Amino acid sequence: MNTSAFSAVKLAPSDPILGLTELYKSDTNPDKVNLGVGVYYDDNGSVPLLECVQAAETVLVAKRAARAYQPIDGNARYNNLVQALLLGTESKVLSTNRMISAQTLGGTGALKIGADFLKQVVKCTDIWISNPSWANHRGIFENAGLKVNTYPYYDAESRGIAFEEMLATLKTLPRQSVVLLHACCHNPTGADLSREQWRLVLDVVVEQDLIPFLDIAYQGFGDSIEEDGYVVRLFAETCSSLLISNSFSKSFSLYGERIGGLSVVSSTDEESLRVQSQIKRLIRSNYSNPPIYSGALVETVLASPELRAQWELELQAMRERIKLMRSALSENVSSKSGIDFSFITEQRGMFSYSGLTREQVVKLREDYSIYAVESGRICVAALNNSNISLVSEAIANVVD
Repeated sequence: MNTSAFSAVKLAPSDPILGLTELYKSDTNPDKVNLGVGVYYDDNGSVPLLECVQAAETVLVAKRAARAYQPIDGNARYNNLVQALLLGTESKVLSTNRMISAQTLGGTGALKIGADFLKQVVKCTDIWISNPSWANHRGIFENAGLKVNTYPYYDAESRGIAFEEMLATLKTLPRQSVVLLHACCHNPTGADLSREQWRLVLDVVVEQDLIPFLDIAYQGFGDSIEEDGYVVRLFAETCSSLLISNSFSKSFSLYGERIGGLSVVSSTDEESLRVQSQIKRLIRSNYSNPPIYSGALVETVLASPELRAQWELELQAMRERIKLMRSALSENVSSKSGIDFSFITEQRGMFSYSGLTREQVVKLREDYSIYAVESGRICVAALNNSNISLVSEAIANVVD
């Protein structure tokens, strides 16, 4: 046989989160808990199928529609509904046609198409992401050919945001630098900027002529759909160049359906048309066009006043359950260890930087079958009334 062309291929390292799940699955302890994977679970430890989604499925099945190809950038009605969700129906940006949107394969697909656009079309060379950031951010942008740099974000000592250091770094960036910002529910830390801090960041973005790329994968998991959209609307009203990646994986519990959107704000309607043409070209050469079903589910819910209201109630229930788990974890660990864990309640969204060291995370896994990412990030949404006591006691034991 000829020498294999793949003989020199090296074994890639396991994904730090998905690899952790494989370890969890192989654990035979009946009381094992997976705090690593970024998925919302209900109080029974199950991924919920939302009632509004079930109702939308009934509507779609009754239509018995054909499965023809969608437009390259997806269904226009879906894209319009995404825009209204992000900016509101009274937005001047929308009324002046300065925003274009495209249905993508989840938020990850939106980030990838956006990265390709910045590299290939805008000719950007670098991007700055927060330290820390979602682990996949670096891979997505590096694979698109962008050099990934970091700006300070999390302060481990105060368990808050290193805001002055963040702002000082942003002020040093070259003109037209791309800055990735988490619009709400920062992943992985759960630490969000205040509205006043966001306005100061926006001032620097404008002064330095930076290109902001907002990632909003958790709209509705912080305070509400409306309040969590504040940052996107603030930047859209001010910036002449803005990219936005949004996802419905968590808010609709549609993880395996891969549904999200990429939106781009330009300075004029004519500029938006040119941007749209390039976004469509990139999608066409990547996956040609998006699937019908996932977008139709979200579109059906958002377009129906009744289903939209039901969705917001279900999302509110998820948000409130996470907050209850935050409070329970904080109170339990503090009472059992004597260590102040109240910072957990100040963080927002599905994730928390717990302050656990790598050694403590390993001890949790080996001694208690509780799985967390080695950075100490935990998914608070994986906690429930059945495992909260066990997890709290285990954390108290390893930090004591």
